[in-house]
Amino acid sequence: MSLLMASACATPRDASNIEPASVGGAYQAQYRDIDTTRDAVSTVLVSPQMNASKCKPYGGDSPTGTKGSYGGYLPEALRGEVLSRGDLVELLLPGDDTFSGDYVISRDGTLKLPFIAPIPAQGRTTQQVINDAVSALISGGYYTTTPSVSLLVKDFAPVRVAVSGAVFEPQTVTIGGVPGDQVDTLRQAALGASTETRNLTVALRNAGGIRPDADLSAVQLTRNGVTYTLDLRAALKGFGFDDVLMIGGDELFVPSRHCFQDDLMVPSPISPPGISLYLSNLTVPATGNAPSAIGQTVREVPYGTRFTQAVIDANCVGGARATSADRSAALFSRNPMTDVSVVIERKVEVMRQRADRDDYDPYLLPGDAIACYDSGVTNLSEIAKVVGLVGLAVAIP
Repeated sequence: MSLLMASACATPRDASNIEPASVGGAYQAQYRDIDTTRDAVSTVLVSPQMNASKCKPYGGDSPTGTKGSYGGYLPEALRGEVLSRGDLVELLLPGDDTFSGDYVISRDGTLKLPFIAPIPAQGRTTQQVINDAVSALISGGYYTTTPSVSLLVKDFAPVRVAVSGAVFEPQTVTIGGVPGDQVDTLRQAALGASTETRNLTVALRNAGGIRPDADLSAVQLTRNGVTYTLDLRAALKGFGFDDVLMIGGDELFVPSRHCFQDDLMVPSPISPPGISLYLSNLTVPATGNAPSAIGQTVREVPYGTRFTQAVIDANCVGGARATSADRSAALFSRNPMTDVSVVIERKVEVMRQRADRDDYDPYLLPGDAIACYDSGVTNLSEIAKVVGLVGLAVAIP
């Protein structure tokens, strides 16, 4: 029996990792082992500098056009409101019943009016389409003088955009459109249309959001065979920036700086919307989530949340100090650049005590999981219960 208790109380082996996480060589320097030789009250944090030392230079520091510290030049072709295939438009010519009416931009990206050749519309403004329509009407002999023409967007259609590079879920995403139960009848009855659901930021979020290694200074948008370089750093700094309206067939590529950037771990229009936690139970699980205070607000934490915060939110710590202070928790994560997993474990009480805890407290990433372990005292009490039950079973004839 003493052998059983000794083996149960033995310190578990440290987790092995392919990447040199213990010395700061993994995705985050915060994964490395706690330096016990370092002054625990140190106020000098080195993890952000360790992470930054691996960074490649920003790729967008010298794009075509004038550029400030953030934001900067946006090509004219990407400015304002442009049409995409599937958009519903209304063409109005006063006193004309032949050409006036509602039209849908065709799959080939053209506006097809009766009797005249299709007019290119994909990626163009309504005024550009109007100019071509007027020229076609005059050259076709339908008008001898320049007619008054109005072209209004009545509904922006959903579009498919390919998103790749340093995002958490590279894929082709569908953005835009309004669900039937959210349709605003007053807006439907009004002339014109507007949308924020077809913007570039929406496409990035629908692809899981930008990763911490993303190079936001040189995001590439390819449209109609032309590639534009965009600086999206302003989106994380609270500054104004041009949120490009996407059209069908656009391609987004987010390059990587090949390093973990602590300053990207903040909520923003292009960050992951939050972190869903996957939690293990303690030795003595509660009868449900409600009694253990594990609800939606705990299982879903804001982007930028750190490991220790999540462990506390998950009700893994606290209680009687004599029995609970020795608890620990393990983080299961994955390097999104290499897809290699990593496991680290931290003593909760050690993290509570150290002033330099942030140097060893990693940020949570989408898909991370946490395992909570009880203290040695709790383990002993559980062993005693098991031994007691075994003894009782043996004693019963």
